[in-house]
Amino acid sequence: MPEESHRRKFAGIYRRTIAPLRRYLARLLGNPTEAQDVAHDAYLRVYPKVMDESAVNPEAVLYTTARRLAINRLKRRRITPLVPAGSSLETAASPAPGVVQEVMARQELRQLEAAIVQLPEGCRAVLLLRKIELLSHQEIAQRLGITVSTVEKQHARALRLLRLVLLTEPIDAKPNQPESTRREVRP
Repeated sequence: MPEESHRRKFAGIYRRTIAPLRRYLARLLGNPTEAQDVAHDAYLRVYPKVMDESAVNPEAVLYTTARRLAINRLKRRRITPLVPAGSSLETAASPAPGVVQEVMARQELRQLEAAIVQLPEGCRAVLLLRKIELLSHQEIAQRLGITVSTVEKQHARALRLLRLVLLTEPIDAKPNQPESTRREVRP
């Protein structure tokens, strides 16, 4: 199917689903503005699947994607501290992290960076493409010229190795270790 035909198909899906999807999300989230944002994000995620025809039922994929995005937003709402009713913003705790949290976050980031550097090259490449560039397994396979199965295995292996290193090494155990003395993690 040519690209123009895919675009028309997506435009048709958009026209048919935009109003009911926003109503559905507004009921789920209780906020029409948030519903509009989540719907927009869902369309962005489904668009590539319509273009490459990987979605058998794009409307079902759209609603599933939108529902998952809405649930994630609801979860974030629960963990985000809210200002209690009756109090003012001046008396509420600052949302900015304290010094201790910033120092810990920097240490954790250094530890994560060191652990990523220790990963085998293939695992590291797949992990960075997946987590930093947010590519799908299919897109990573195409970019690296490997099979989707290999991408899935490398991604799983990278996560397993990172978990192993991050759980076994204390924070700041080797903060300024020279690159030449770093070891490569192997299962």
